[in-house]
Amino acid sequence: MQSKHIRIGIGGLFTFVGVVFFVLPGSMFLLILGLMMLSYDFPKAKSYLRICQRGMSKSARKLDSYLLNRKLKRNI
Repeated sequence: MQSKHIRIGIGGLFTFVGVVFFVLPGSMFLLILGLMMLSYDFPKAKSYLRICQRGMSKSARKLDSYLLNRKLKRNI
């Protein structure tokens, strides 16, 4: 039971710091890590985790496309 409280506390801390880093320049991986820890105990956190994962995948695809187009324009 104590490990559950520790997991919730650390997950909440990571989620809070991840949200702060999402607003300020920083890494969003802490938000993902915090939501992953919280999703063991809270089903709503699992749905937020899926939303964040989809958003990160979408932004990674956009960035890859942008960088590829930029690289192809340089080579011409």
